[in-house]
Amino acid sequence: MQSKLKIATLSIQHVLAMYAGAVIIPLIVGGEMGLKGEKLTYLVSIDIFMCGIATILQVWKNRFFGIGLPVVLGCTFTAVGPMLAIGHKYGITAIYGAVIISGLMIIVVSKFFGKLVRFFPPVVTGSVVTTIGITLIPVAMNNMAGGEGSPEFGSVSNVCLAFGTLIFIILLQRFFNGFIRSISILLGLIGGTIAAALMGKVDFTPVSDSAMFHMIRPLYFGMPTFEWTAIITMFLVAVVSLVESTGVYYALSDITEQKISEKDLAKGYRAEGLASVLGGLFNSFPYTTFSQNVGLVQLSGVKSKNVIYLMGIFLMIIGVIPKIGALTTIIPPAVLGGAMVAMFGMVIASGIKMLSRVDLSSHENLFIIACSVGMGMGVTVVPKLFTQLPENFQILTSNGIVAGSFTAIVLNILFNVIPSKHKKNIKIIEEKAS
Repeated sequence: MQSKLKIATLSIQHVLAMYAGAVIIPLIVGGEMGLKGEKLTYLVSIDIFMCGIATILQVWKNRFFGIGLPVVLGCTFTAVGPMLAIGHKYGITAIYGAVIISGLMIIVVSKFFGKLVRFFPPVVTGSVVTTIGITLIPVAMNNMAGGEGSPEFGSVSNVCLAFGTLIFIILLQRFFNGFIRSISILLGLIGGTIAAALMGKVDFTPVSDSAMFHMIRPLYFGMPTFEWTAIITMFLVAVVSLVESTGVYYALSDITEQKISEKDLAKGYRAEGLASVLGGLFNSFPYTTFSQNVGLVQLSGVKSKNVIYLMGIFLMIIGVIPKIGALTTIIPPAVLGGAMVAMFGMVIASGIKMLSRVDLSSHENLFIIACSVGMGMGVTVVPKLFTQLPENFQILTSNGIVAGSFTAIVLNILFNVIPSKHKKNIKIIEEKAS
């Protein structure tokens, strides 16, 4: 009985550790796409439900998919900027079309991804993630002011709420350790919403209007549409996520003292691809590993997969109870904005951390970073730069993240891959000659 209670308690801790990161993404994407009321509640609920499904798919190791480690899956913040760009240009159905196709592409390349990793070293992935993080900051700032179009945009009350939320999160990070620190964003959102309620800035109507239970419906927002630019964008995001996931797999392998092979890695990648396909079909998001839950595994010392299985079940139960999802939709934009600064700032910090593993004394690497980040930011700020070029060419230039990623990949091949291959051939010739 005590063992079962411990497993249940640890499962709930894992839910709390990832919950804020999970719900804030549908709130951002749904809000930017103009979803409100029942539709926004459904988007939050289906995302939580699919997080549970995706996690179980990854933990369940079988012949075809699943890494078999205590991994928690959720939507990565790396995907937020690209999804917003796709949604604004092509509509929400194009997001789901891109998520489905990119998931299928990941399933196809999963067996060979280990051989493709050399085209995505830290100088490439770090540049891409840094660019994505920087492009997200304006979204956070608009929300801090109350959200675009708000009659109270930039009001003192909104600014105070936003900075109050951010300061509360900072204090939790400064004065607490362990589990409290891991749920600081969630506590910040709760604290900020309570403060907003006391100021009369919270509308509880969505909670009272929502049903107690609902059925999960595929293609809730309509049939997916397919755009090449959107598909390439999401595939690049998926590849970056796989590189990050590989690090998480190895970290958990060390923690659990469970060795993983190339076949295990392929099954892990395949599970993420399958989760993304299901995410697109059920109108949620692409899914990848949540690193914050790795810290919780290490902190608790409990490495059992049963904890994660139960956590997945908890998420599925929460996902079919709209009232829980509706509770998150009442969070005021200013409170969300305060939390977004910390969360999106962490995306930038993650990119910088990746770049810290790069040999920055190399002029070639500095040049790759400079050009890729510069191109990514330039196209984001001036999206009409390439509008006079042929439409087929615009697939690689109409989106800052695609443009920056493509620049980083090409320059890395030019400056690092080809020269290293040439040096290797010379070394082989010299060895044969000697």
